[in-house]
Amino acid sequence: MPQLPLDPPVAEFAPSGEHLTPYDHEHLVTYLRLLDAEADGADWKEAARFILHIDPNRDPERAQRTFESHLARAKWMTSSGYRHLLRGDPP
Repeated sequence: MPQLPLDPPVAEFAPSGEHLTPYDHEHLVTYLRLLDAEADGADWKEAARFILHIDPNRDPERAQRTFESHLARAKWMTSSGYRHLLRGDPP
């Protein structure tokens, strides 16, 4: 597997389709960090600030939308998306 970016910029919305995208491949570390934050009981605002680099005090609606979208995609990766990775499906 090629080197994954550790902290790529995030779009406001993560992909939502049933196939992996180049964006998903680029953001695997972001998804893992969000899942870890949730498992640790971190506040969504803290995750938005430190993982997604969006200030929830300055732009609360965008921060929450982006957080929820990326966390949902991270959870999809754990239930379905990982199969595409294991098969080596191209993005």
